[in-house]
Amino acid sequence: NDTGAGKHWSDNEVRALINIWSDEKIQQMLEGATRNKEIFEEIARRLMKRGIDRDWKQCRTKYKNLKYEYRALQKENEHLGNPRRKMRFYDEVDCILRRQPLGPSSWGCESSSLLPGTKNFSDEIK
Repeated sequence: NDTGAGKHWSDNEVRALINIWSDEKIQQMLEGATRNKEIFEEIARRLMKRGIDRDWKQCRTKYKNLKYEYRALQKENEHLGNPRRKMRFYDEVDCILRRQPLGPSSWGCESSSLLPGTKNFSDEIK
């Protein structure tokens, strides 16, 4: 009875999740929501349309982990003053959490970096 809960997320799956998370409607729904199962069910449905089979719990866990890692890095870099470590997808998560204005052709940051097959991500994990 393997639910795949521990199944590693590929970069394309994470990109798709971030892309959906960056949607203004999703951000508004997540803002201040305490019972958010329905929101993550919607995210899982959108992922399924892209051929990615993840349930709502996996989506919520990945979302929470991305936010946690981002905030931990922010705090660490604040204290050190000089960023020593950077997480994968840092810039994308930073853009969403700082609520950059969404432009017509991008969502505030480099939208092309969210398209599958592009190599705009920092692959360094230090």
